[in-house]
Amino acid sequence: MTYTILQFMKQFPDDDSCLEHLFITKFGHPNDAHCTKCGEVGKLRKLTNMPAYTCNCGHHIHPMKDTPFERSRTPLQKWFYALYLFTTTRHGVSAKELQRQLGVTYKCAWRIGHEIRKYMADTDNDGNKLNGIVEVDETYIGGKRAGKRGRGADGKTVIFEMLKRDGNVITKVVEDAKTKTLQPLIQQNIEAGTEIQSDEWFAYRTLNQQGYTHQTVEHGKGEFAKNGVHVNALEGFWLHIKRGIRGTHIHVSKKHMSKYLGEFEYRYNMRKTPELMFNRLLASF
Repeated sequence: MTYTILQFMKQFPDDDSCLEHLFITKFGHPNDAHCTKCGEVGKLRKLTNMPAYTCNCGHHIHPMKDTPFERSRTPLQKWFYALYLFTTTRHGVSAKELQRQLGVTYKCAWRIGHEIRKYMADTDNDGNKLNGIVEVDETYIGGKRAGKRGRGADGKTVIFEMLKRDGNVITKVVEDAKTKTLQPLIQQNIEAGTEIQSDEWFAYRTLNQQGYTHQTVEHGKGEFAKNGVHVNALEGFWLHIKRGIRGTHIHVSKKHMSKYLGEFEYRYNMRKTPELMFNRLLASF
């Protein structure tokens, strides 16, 4: 079931309701939570002129500490609404769109977007290795590719991706697509013994010697699927990302690419339960 804008406004009508949600998520309900200084239970109350709670002993508890909102002067409800926008779009939210929707400066909107992308990536990272059947591939974003079929990367950002068939995806920004660069990432993120499917790129040729079952399709010969072996799921994922970057963001620099990838990963990995995307972020503080 879709989480609508009307439901959002009912749940979070103002800053105080957002702050209360943060407090409950991190410490429990104020009527049951204990003071982290004196230990007294049920004596915490919201301060009137500060986004914090206080105890009878005078100790202050700041729910926004260690969150993307820490030290931000932007109203908390605007942050929550930005989170909502990021989880209800397919192709992301540009800084200009955040500026229009939130009524903030472009600089503020740009910072909000990047903090949310980092938070989405952190929330998505469960540390589990991929297994089963895993597709691997590399792609290039931006710049100009060298030659008609070459893999040169002048001005391009090189991305390496690993995707469990019908499961999660992991992406990494890398310096190049050489064996010494890609194979350590495979070993770090894919369980030994897993079947890996790829194209004929030379960096994958020794995977059988690294404890994996390796199957290939030869794109250079016009072969894109053979006996269930393909990287078509990854191709679809990357087509979605490239359309999102061209249509929403126009251009993304290598410096910030990993943040945008984390955002797209989060939405892709929760594609089967999109109605839970927003609530998962709210529950992860």
